[in-house]
Order: sequence, then C-alpha cells, then structure tokens
Amino acid sequence: MPRPDYETTMILVTRSDLNLSKGKLAAQCSHATAECILKAKRQSPTILEKYLKSGARKIVCSVSSLDSLKRIFGEAKEAGLICHMVTDAGHTEIPSGTVTVVGIGPGIRNSIDQITSSLPLLK
Repeated sequence: MPRPDYETTMILVTRSDLNLSKGKLAAQCSHATAECILKAKRQSPTILEKYLKSGARKIVCSVSSLDSLKRIFGEAKEAGLICHMVTDAGHTEIPSGTVTVVGIGPGIRNSIDQITSSLPLLK
C-alpha cells in the first residue's frame, strides 16, 4: 500500500457561490484537470507518470467565494505546486471572465493536503 506522504493526487476546488449546473461544473473541472496535466507534462513529468500509473486520483472540494478560491490558488503557487485557475469564456451560464475552479496537482498528496485538507468535499 502506498504511503500517504508519497501518494499523488489532484484537488479541484470549486466555488459554491456560483450555483453552476452539474454539467457546467463538470466542464470547468475538466478544463482545470486538462491544464494541470499539460503543466505537469512540462514541469514535472516524473510526478505526472506516477500520478497516471496510480489511478489519477481526483478530489473535488468547494469554497464559498472568489476570495477564498484566490487565496487557495495563491497558497498553491507559493508552495511551488502545479496549479491552474479556470476563467470562463462566458458562452453559457456565467459572464466572461468569471473564475470558477482551481486545479492543484498532480502532486504529492501531503504537500497538497497542507493547503486543502480543511476544505469540504463538494456535495
């Protein structure tokens, strides 16, 4: 069994205040995932390979506001983690430029958990 201090993971942090439809939220999380994978391919190919071989674990959490989402993103960047903030194009439910999701990882679980472990899971 892998040790938690070396397991890989990705966390998707969503904004509950936007009240997005399930489909829109899934699309936004997919954008975050794709961008994080592309960054990992360039910046941390070894971690990406480990992540993909171990099942590509993803957890979706939520925060209540844009300010909270920006804080989480800033902490992830400061910690040197792969991360991406999704800004919507505005074609459907929300205005162009709305920040919707932050993806963090793939990365070592303990490093990401230091930033996200207190966040509630998306319901």
